[in-house]
Amino acid sequence: MTESFSEKNNLGDELNLMLELLAVGKAEEAKVISQEILDRSRSTSERNHEIEARVRVERALIGAIPVETIGTELRWCADRLNAISPGTSLHGLALLNLATWHANRGESMMALATHSEISINNGHPLDINSLSRLEVGRILSAMKDYGPSMRHLWSARNGFIELKMYPEAISSSLEWLDLALDDVSSDSPNMSSILENAKPRAGPGNTYLSSNRDDVKSVVEYLFPLLTEDLSGISRIDLGLILEASDKLDREIWKNAILARIDEIQDPNILEELQS
Repeated sequence: MTESFSEKNNLGDELNLMLELLAVGKAEEAKVISQEILDRSRSTSERNHEIEARVRVERALIGAIPVETIGTELRWCADRLNAISPGTSLHGLALLNLATWHANRGESMMALATHSEISINNGHPLDINSLSRLEVGRILSAMKDYGPSMRHLWSARNGFIELKMYPEAISSSLEWLDLALDDVSSDSPNMSSILENAKPRAGPGNTYLSSNRDDVKSVVEYLFPLLTEDLSGISRIDLGLILEASDKLDREIWKNAILARIDEIQDPNILEELQS
């Protein structure tokens, strides 16, 4: 970027340009711009704490700083934003990235502790909160803490559906369904009541939760039209979950609807299950 071009753009414009470059995979160009934005955000004439924190988050993620300092840098950004703009999307984004960094290092408890700082009660927007709940659900599932995992996945699903974030809603629905089908019962409390009565715990455990039959039915009915628009693909675990739900709930209508389009299916496992 030339000096004359920089002078024509405010810091917000520069930051947006950097983010656009990152979105199209031009990380090296973004690194160059990020250094300029960082320097200007610290200058006397253009001092901007929020932009400084944001660009420092991005620089940590794109390898513009030494690897051994990434965690410290992300923590600094989260703490700074907590001080100057708590509960904002930017603050939540910094926490999400810090939690992901911990999770990628196998530091599950630190990741969970970081996610616990994200909350609707703290002012964080629904999209940030839902993304956090989805990641918490995944971490707890990996730890075999299935009951709370299902609760967090359901919370994430509700948020994504409300926001019309369809890919995320599908993903959280499938991950919940995968756990729910292990044990389906008509006598189990539904997820709405479980969320309403949820209380904080001292820490993760190895808990288990039976799923309510009506909740499973509701999730499959949400997923079915979305997943069956296209039945192609050689690995369709999603269709496998629908077929399993069809058997568990004794609702042949789902299985029969897929069977009627068997010529469109490419996944050999699904074909074998339909033909058995």
